[in-house]
Formats: sequence, C-alpha cells, structure tokens
Amino acid sequence: MSVVAKLLPRRWTHSAVDARRGLQAAAEWLARAQDATGCDGVSSHYDVAKRQWAGAYPETTGYIIPTFFRYAEFSGNNEYRERAVRMAAWESDIQFAEGGVRAGTMDATQIVPTIFNTGQVLFGWLSAWQQTQDARFRDSAARAADWLVAAQDPDGAWRRYASPFAAHTMNTYNTRVAFALAQAGRTLGEPSYLDAAVRNVQWALTQMHPNGWLENNDLEDNERPLTHTIAYATRGILEVGLIAGDSAFVDAAARIAQAVAQSQRGDGALPGRLDSDWRAASRWSCMTGNAQMAIIWQRLVAETGEQSGKAAAERANHFNLSIQNVTAADGTVRGGVPGSHPRSGGYMKNRYPNWAAKFFMDALMLQLERGQRHA
Repeated sequence: MSVVAKLLPRRWTHSAVDARRGLQAAAEWLARAQDATGCDGVSSHYDVAKRQWAGAYPETTGYIIPTFFRYAEFSGNNEYRERAVRMAAWESDIQFAEGGVRAGTMDATQIVPTIFNTGQVLFGWLSAWQQTQDARFRDSAARAADWLVAAQDPDGAWRRYASPFAAHTMNTYNTRVAFALAQAGRTLGEPSYLDAAVRNVQWALTQMHPNGWLENNDLEDNERPLTHTIAYATRGILEVGLIAGDSAFVDAAARIAQAVAQSQRGDGALPGRLDSDWRAASRWSCMTGNAQMAIIWQRLVAETGEQSGKAAAERANHFNLSIQNVTAADGTVRGGVPGSHPRSGGYMKNRYPNWAAKFFMDALMLQLERGQRHA
C-alpha cells in the first residue's frame, strides 16, 4: 500500500462511488429545484428543517444555465438544454432596465441591483447567446456588462451596489464578476469589458498577502473566509489571467490553490473556513468550496500542465460523492448536495443550496471528460 493510501481513511480508499450516477442525480435534483418555483428560475435551496423550497434565485440560476447546456451535451439529454433556455428567458424577463440583476431571491423584501449577482447571470446570458444565437440574450448580456463597467471605481474595485444581504460592501471575490466580464469581452468582441476585468484583478491582488491569502474575501467574516468565497476569488483571478494572457494572474491563482490544497484532509474534504495562515478555522466542511476547488485544481492541470492538483481534485470529488445521497426516497434531498458536512455545519445549515449541486456537476464533468480523453 502507498504512503498516501495509508494516510487516507478506508471510506476514501475502498468505498465505491459512481461519478456518473452522482452527476445525473445532481442534475435531476436541480431540475426539481427549478420545477418547484413555477417560474423557470431555480429555487435557492431546500430547507430540511422547514421542509420547504426557497424562492427562485436569479444569481445562481444564472450560472446554472451554462452547467445545464454543458450537461445536455455531456449526457445527450436535450431536456437540460431546454431548461437552460427557459432559465435564460426568465432572467431576461426580470432584468432591470439599466442592466443589473436583483439581490437575493424573488421573495426578498429589498429589490435592488447588485454587482455580484449581475456578474453571475452574465455567464448565463453569454452561454444562452452562444447556444441559441437569440439576440435577446446578447442584448441582456451587453446591458449587464455595460452596467458593471459603469459601476466600477477607477482603481478597479466595485464599492457601489453591494448586496444588502452580505456584511461587507467591498469584496475580492468580485473577481468572479471580472471573470464574467472577461468572457463577455471575448464573446461579444468588446475590449472595454476585458479591460475592466483586468483592472478588478489588479485591484484584488493589492489585497493579497505574501502567502497568497486575500483580504476582504468573505460574506461575513473576513478574518476566516469560506472556502466558497476563496474559490470564487481564485477562479476569477485564474480565468481572467487566461483570457487576458497574463501569467502573473495565473501564478497568483496557482499560489492560492496550492495553499488551500495543504489544508485538505485525508478524506478529501477542506475545512469550511481558513484563517490568514491557511489554518483550519472550522471543524465542518463547505461542500460548495470542495467542489469549486476541485474545478480550480483541474483547470490548472489543463491550462498549465502542473499535475499537483490532480489528486487533490479527485479526492475532493470523491468526498463530495460519498456525502451525496442518490438513493433517498425523498426527492427534495435525493441527488442534492448539502451546504455543509455535517449538515448542521456553519454554512447553509440544514439546507441543500442549488449552487452546491451546480459546482459539484461542473467538477465531476471536468474529471469525467479528462478520463475520457485519456482512456
């Protein structure tokens, strides 16, 4: 037995989990979450304690759209393409006239546009435009991107239009918005969008410690950010770097990814929160963060040839698969991914958020596609 195998719990080395089955179950759960709203948006989450679905969530519905388009091609099931188109049309229906996207869920009491949510829905409109060539989606994407550029401060940060449901008005995880703008610049042929994206990442890197840790990078506790928001920031820095051809951005993202990998447990889980020395700051694991980091590690393998993240990604995916319940009779939890493990942990306690399932699907499709290429 290898040294690594000796360090890993028996569940990881010996349990049998089926990535394709887990992927399909997560897709089916997200489809039920969409159907639960009656409006083509996707329910934010299922609350086990309250036994109810939450309202439709524009932000995360937006980035589920490209996941469903991708899964339709991966699985050959056109239902998911049709669902993605309906989601994109719904997003266009509720877009503010000035181009922004509302904060929170559709049943939230405050109805205001916010930077982060607009960036996330931009991913969906760009994907829908590429897939359908429907001018409505191109128009929605361009108006959203224009609004984001107009709202940006000269130093590259976004300080206006922060979410009223987050504790801080300025965030380094807005590099995830920069990623959407960079993609819009490439897709729509508008250089000013990429320029704005680069400025935001340049600002974010002024918040970086020598060890790669980022200031102002959490929804609530900047001293102990979630792996979820750490991954948002890291992915944004990486992808803007790749689109802009900036190796310094890619290197910065790799530094963060390598630091996070050092905190990974033998079973593949990450601590839900990490402090400024990259030490565990929680006993529970954030399932979304696990999946997002698996995506980042795999993207770095694919784009840089650096193989060190491959094993970490596979361990994270395996852990998430081992937690997912694909046999439950109750369809509200079957195939879903909890916010935390254990489910009573500090992030989305006793809830199954739609974004956990979305990133779980993305991470699994990357792994399965890589396996097909090397078969």
